[in-house]
Amino acid sequence: MKLALHQGPPIGGDVEAGLARIDAVARAAALVGAQMVVFPELFLPGYNRPDLHAAMAQPRDGEWAGRVAAIARAASCGITLGWAERDGEAVYNAASAFGADGAALGHYRKIQLFGAMENASFSPGSDYCLFDLCGVRTGLLICYDVEFAPHVRALAQRGAKLVLVPTANPTGFEHVSTAFVPARAAEMDLTIAYANFVGTEGDMIYGGRSIIAGPDARPLAAAGGSEALLVADISRPIAADLRSAQLKDFRKV
Repeated sequence: MKLALHQGPPIGGDVEAGLARIDAVARAAALVGAQMVVFPELFLPGYNRPDLHAAMAQPRDGEWAGRVAAIARAASCGITLGWAERDGEAVYNAASAFGADGAALGHYRKIQLFGAMENASFSPGSDYCLFDLCGVRTGLLICYDVEFAPHVRALAQRGAKLVLVPTANPTGFEHVSTAFVPARAAEMDLTIAYANFVGTEGDMIYGGRSIIAGPDARPLAAAGGSEALLVADISRPIAADLRSAQLKDFRKV
């Protein structure tokens, strides 16, 4: 299976511009054979826009979801992205995955909220999400979640072999891409796709360095600090002796 990641600038609260970019990127990803393209955290309406989170948040079955599903269907490419979800009075930092036919595959609410802004804007999620993507058991996490080994382990224990992670990681935290993500992938014998922003949003500078890390911790594709569309075949074979057996071998004391 071919997987794509979009690393680009935030949309500045312009949802129409964001949807237009989703359409263009999904069509480009489909042209190179990708079955799924992953966008960053809170791509709609923006991460460092607490003024918009509650004001623009939509229900799970709202207009944004419908339009993204239609884009996926028209492009014949699955789409995973982060967005602000409203459920009654609660607002969540959420991620949704849509198949190449536009069908809703999975929906997840971020468990590990990071910092004062996120905790002021959002309620934490409480459940994991898994679904089948082209025959691969797949989970969703968002940004800070993947830095906690127990969350990746929980998905692996439930059968995940691929984890899609929209993120909004600022400069100064490049170790998440270069160390944490490859380590989590290798520990739990799975592939992690980590899609970040570049550029600025208010007082935040994003660090880029999106990565698709395989079960041997090696990058299948990795970006620097500029806009990029990463594409990788995640079915690359890995030698059996390079695969982690931690789930089986872990010994409690």
